[in-house]
Formats: sequence, C-alpha cells, structure tokens
Amino acid sequence: MGEIRLQVIDVSKNFGITKALKNVSFNIDKGEIHALIGENGSGKSTLTNSLTGIYKKDSGKFILDGKEINPANQVEANNEGVSIIVQELGTLDGLTVAENIFLGHEDRFVKFGIKNTNAMNKEANDLLKKYGFERIKASDMIENYNFEDRKLVEIVKATYFDPKIVVIDETTTALSREGREELYKQMNRIKESGNSVIFISHDLPEVLKMSDTITVLRDGVFIDTVRSSSIDEEGLKKLMVGREVTGGYYRSDYGEKVSSEVVMSVKNVTVPGLISDVSFDLHKGEILGFGGLSESGMHEVGKACFGASFDREGSVTLSDGTKINDIPTAIKHSIAYTSKDRDNESLVMNQSIRDNICLPSLTALANKLHLLSDRRLKKFANKYAETMSTKMQSVDQFVSNLSGGNKQKVVLARWLGKDSDILLLDSPTRGIDVKVKQDIYQLMDKMRKEGKSIIMISEELMELIGMCDRIIIMKDGKINGELERNKDMDENSLIAKMV
Repeated sequence: MGEIRLQVIDVSKNFGITKALKNVSFNIDKGEIHALIGENGSGKSTLTNSLTGIYKKDSGKFILDGKEINPANQVEANNEGVSIIVQELGTLDGLTVAENIFLGHEDRFVKFGIKNTNAMNKEANDLLKKYGFERIKASDMIENYNFEDRKLVEIVKATYFDPKIVVIDETTTALSREGREELYKQMNRIKESGNSVIFISHDLPEVLKMSDTITVLRDGVFIDTVRSSSIDEEGLKKLMVGREVTGGYYRSDYGEKVSSEVVMSVKNVTVPGLISDVSFDLHKGEILGFGGLSESGMHEVGKACFGASFDREGSVTLSDGTKINDIPTAIKHSIAYTSKDRDNESLVMNQSIRDNICLPSLTALANKLHLLSDRRLKKFANKYAETMSTKMQSVDQFVSNLSGGNKQKVVLARWLGKDSDILLLDSPTRGIDVKVKQDIYQLMDKMRKEGKSIIMISEELMELIGMCDRIIIMKDGKINGELERNKDMDENSLIAKMV
C-alpha cells in the first residue's frame, strides 16, 4: 500500500431521523484515484460533502496528511487543500467566468480595497488556455455558456491551485464523450502529481477503468475497499446491492414490427444556432433514440418537441392535428419532458417531493369544485415515489435535500403519475445506480408495450443500442443518420455517424 493521504475515521451524519452515514472509516493513499460507489442514497455524496465543508458531520474525523481538518465551507476546504466538482451546476449566474474560477479567493486581486479585474481575467484566460479550453473567455458572463462548458470551468476552478484531494461527484454523467476524456486527462494529471482523486460514479466500467481502489458504501455503512484490478462489474454490483443483480438489463426482443401509426410528426424544426431542419415521425409504442456528441443539437430536440424552445421554427404535430407550440399545450395533450439539467429545468428545488410529483397532475387531482385535498395529494405522491423506490424521509421533504439519483426518481415519478402517452426523456438515467437503471429500463419497456411512445436522448451509447427501436444520430445540429434496432449493432456503428 502507498503512503496515506486521507484517513476517514468513524464519520457519521444524520438528517433528522435518517442516518446518512454510520461510523464510516477507510483510507485514501497519495497518488491514487479512489472510487466511491454505492446505490443512490448510500452516503457517497454526504461523505464527500462533509469532507469539503458543504455539510457539517455529526461525529468522526478527517485526517489529511496527519492533521485533522474541519472545514466550515468550501473556501476553507480549498485552503486545506481539498476541492470538489459537484454533480449539478457548481457555477453561479451573474458572475463572469473568471469570478467563478476565483470565487472565495478574489482577495488575491485586491489592492487598497480595489479589485484588479484585468489581472483576474488575464490569469483566468491563462489557466483556460493551459487546460485547452481557450474558446471559453474569462470576461464572459458564465450564463452565456451551456451546461457542458460550465462543467469545464468547474474543472479549472477545482484543480488550478493543485489541491491534495479533488472530489469528482458524478460529474461524468453531465459531460459528453469529449468532456469526459478531458476530465479523465485531468484525473490522471492529478494522480501523476502525487495528489489524490475521490471519484464518484455509477458507471461501473468507467470506475474499473479509471480507479486504482474502490470503496463501497451501502445504506450509509462501509462495506469494503477493493483493488480495481481484483474485481469485475458483477462483483461490484453484488457489494453495492448485497445480492446478485440478475441480467435482463436491456430489452431482449429483436425484429418486432413497430406500429405504422404516427403519434407525433416533426417537420423542418429549426432553433437558430442549435438545430436545423430536423424532421422525423414518432410511432405508437416506439422507443426512438437520439444520440450524438454534446454540441450535436440532440438535447434541443426534446425541448423543441415539448414547445419549450424560445425561437423554434417548423412544426410539431400530434395525430389529431394539434400543433405543439408551448408547454401548457404539450402537458394538456399528454406529453411529458425530463430535462438533462434537472435542478434548473425539471424540478422546483425549494418545494416538497409531494408538490413536485403532483404538479402536472393537479387538474386531475382536484375535485368537482376544483379544490385539492391534502390527503389525496399525499397518497398520490407516495404511490409514485414508492414505485420509483425513492429514498426519502417522507414526501414532505424538500427535493433539494435528496441525492442526485433520488432527484431523478422524483422527476420520473412525476410523469409516471401523469400517465403521459408521449415521453421525451433527456438523459433519463443520469446519476442513477445500476439497480434503478434496470428498473427504469423495465418501466420503459412496459410503457412501450402499453402503446406509449418514448423519445430517449442519451450520451450513453449502450443504453440507446439496448433500448431503442430506432436511433437517430445528430451532428452539427442536423440529422446525420438513422439506425434500426439490430442485435449486431455496436458503439462503433453509432460513433461513425457522430464524428
């Protein structure tokens, strides 16, 4: 074993009656990539958030290079040599790229009470260039950039000062292929410099490929630490779930004929600067996949079909002739949409799980006098939260207090409750553990058999291959190819049309 960098000793953390961490202890060595895995709600993010000052642990110790640390916030954690790249957006609107990079450390550019913005921008631009991100400009407002580019800014923010430990919490699920490769490069650079990475991911092949050591948590309890070279995917699943996870992951059918009935017809849809002249039909009982690189425009397709694109041209028409030009019309006509950016676009963060699940179904839940019963709302929310195995204290808990994967379950529970006929799912399994992924795939298959139609937008190629009847590949905002379901299809056939 190498030289110890961090000792986690008997760390516990409770949220009310929920014991999120129970006396967790393990060590992390210098110069290693140490993966932390477990099902949603197993305590991974609670542990790293306690280490980086986002939460205050209830008991236990973090010993970094022989010295106990107790950061009260992320700035203090940075000063101790610990940083984090969070799963959701970790940059702040209203600030420039440079201000986000140096947030909490602006005093380096202040003299006699005056901030030297030019010096800050110059240093930020030098860093962006060093990382190969020079297309991102230090003086631009951060909100001018998309989710992916903002993640790249976070990589710079979390690593430029050469911290001893960098926590990467589910970040890869938010990144495209190119973004992931960039992150892997930075992880290896940190490791080679003798510093350490704590890597949280639900993608087990990625965990095995990138990490040296893996610690498994289950229900807030330490289960085991293993060398990545001495275990396989099935072994990890067993440690995570406590039993064998059987096959039946993706669909097993091939050659089934999809209905000729068209439920949604998309014609010449253009969103300036994002997608151009996109046309396709979605059939009854079909899972239609959209794949491509991050900037291909595939994420805009779901928004455009839901009537959520600001300046869309072209038409989206349902089988009864209804034109979908806005969100209320889409919801009224039984269309559901889940965004890739769930915190900002799919959930009301400072509302309860109950309110979030019930929101699109309020009209159906009201009585003849248009009044809503608390008991009925709670019963409805409980039913669908439990269907999705959401780990929560109760449906009255705020969504903002849930783990990333459990937030995603609430998004899906909401549309499950609405019983929508057309589902536009953008990155539906992002940040979700292997067991719940399997549940979602089985749910999609069940919906398909019931005659519901699904558009699945995903950067996970195996997911598209495993679940879809057809896959449309986007490139540079346009459709660049279409593939039919086929048991001989592999990732290379999709990549050939993506690049």
